[in-house]
Amino acid sequence: MAVTVETLEKLERKISLSLPVTVIQSEVDARLKKMARTVKMDGFRPGKVPMNVVAQRYGYSVQYEVMNDKVGEAFALAANEAKVRVAGQPRISEKEGAPEGELAFDAIFEVYPEVKLGDLSAATVEKLSAEVTEEAIDKTVDILRKQRRTFSQRPAAEAAIDGDRVTVDFEGKIDGEVFSGGKAADFQFLVGEGQMLKEFEEAVRGMKNGESKTFPLSFPADYQGQDVAGKTADFLVTVKKIEAAHLPEVNEALAKSLGIADASVEGLRADIRKNLEREVKFRLLGRNKQAAMNALVEKAELDLPNSVVQSEIERLKEGARADLKQRGIKDADKAPIPDDIFRPQAESRVRLGLVVAELVKANTLNATEAQIKAHIEELASSYERPDDVVRWYYSDNQRMSEVEAVVIETNVADFIMSKAKVTEKTISFDELMGQQA
Repeated sequence: MAVTVETLEKLERKISLSLPVTVIQSEVDARLKKMARTVKMDGFRPGKVPMNVVAQRYGYSVQYEVMNDKVGEAFALAANEAKVRVAGQPRISEKEGAPEGELAFDAIFEVYPEVKLGDLSAATVEKLSAEVTEEAIDKTVDILRKQRRTFSQRPAAEAAIDGDRVTVDFEGKIDGEVFSGGKAADFQFLVGEGQMLKEFEEAVRGMKNGESKTFPLSFPADYQGQDVAGKTADFLVTVKKIEAAHLPEVNEALAKSLGIADASVEGLRADIRKNLEREVKFRLLGRNKQAAMNALVEKAELDLPNSVVQSEIERLKEGARADLKQRGIKDADKAPIPDDIFRPQAESRVRLGLVVAELVKANTLNATEAQIKAHIEELASSYERPDDVVRWYYSDNQRMSEVEAVVIETNVADFIMSKAKVTEKTISFDELMGQQA
C-alpha cells in the first residue's frame, strides 16, 4: 500500500488510501456465510436460509461494516508507516477516479503538535503558605456547636435577634401581582445567617410574635430567579413564632458526641487541628500546583488540534447535561448547548494536557509505585478504617489511574518550582478557605 502524506495547514494532514475491491468482497462473503449458519428467517429452518436471501437482507449493512473496518485498518497501517501521531478521528471519504478493481479514499486528520517548552528559569511562581490558627479552631468549634443547637420559643414580649429561628408567612408583589415563589406560609429561617436577602432579614429583625410589617425589597440584578432579578417587590411579612437558639457547651459531652477518641476539650481541639491541617495542606497543594502549571503553559508554544478540543467540548457538554438532569431539569439530555460556552475551558485543558505530557516525557516525571502507594495511604488516613480505603483504591483500575494522574501533576509542579523563580507569600486561613474574615 503506497502512502502519501500531504500537509494541508498547521496540524491538518491528508493520506490517500486504496483498497482492492476483491479484499472487500472476500470479507463480505465470509461474514455473510458465517451469518447464514445462525440467521433466523420466517419460512426457513435455522442455518438453512439460502445465501442469496441472506445477502439480499443483510448484504448492505455487512458491506458498510466491512468498508469501515477495512478502511480503518488501512488508515492505521498507513499512519503507522508514515510515523504520524494522529489526534482525534480522521474524516474519510471515498473519491472517484480509482483504477479498475480498486477503491480510493482520502483521510483528512490532525496530528499532535510539536510542543516547545519554554525556559522555566525565566518563569516566576508565587508559592502560598498558610497556618491553622487558634482562631480557625475556635470558628470550627462554633460551626460544630451550631450544627447541634436546639431551640425554645421566646416569650411573646421578646423581639427576634440574630441567631433566632423565626417562622413567618410572607407575600411579595411586583406591580401589584404576586410573583412565582413570592408567597409562603409557616416558612422558617435563621436570622442573621444569610439565608434570606439582606432587606428581608433587616425587616424581621426586631419584630415580635404576631406582628406584621410591609417593606420594599430590591432583588439583585444577578438574582437566580430571572423573572424578578433587578426588580423591586413590596412584601408583607407576619411573624408567627420566634425561637431562641441554645448552643451546647464546649465540654467532654460535646467531644464524646462527635466521636472524639480522647473525649476531652483538648482532644476535640487537637482532632480539629489535625483535620484542618490536612485540608490546608491539600488546598495549598492545589493552589500552588495551579500556579506552577500556569507558569509552564505561559512559557510553552504549540498549536491546538481542533479535533481534540472538540472532543473535550463534547465531554464538558455531556457533563453539563448530566448535571442539569441531576437537578431535575426536564429533557436535560436534549438541551442545546453552544460550543462557545465551553471552548475557552476546553482549549485551556487541552493545552495544559499537551504541555504537561511533553514535560513528563522530557524529564521522566512519571509516577512511581512508591509515590502512588504513599498518596493513597495519605488519602486513607483520614478515614476510620484506612486499610479498607486502600483496598478500595487498589481494586479499581480507573481509581488507580486517577491517583497516578494526581501524583504526576505533583511531580510536574515540584519540577517547575525547582526551576522557576519562586516567591513566597503567606495568606490567612480564612483567605485560603474562602471565608469572610
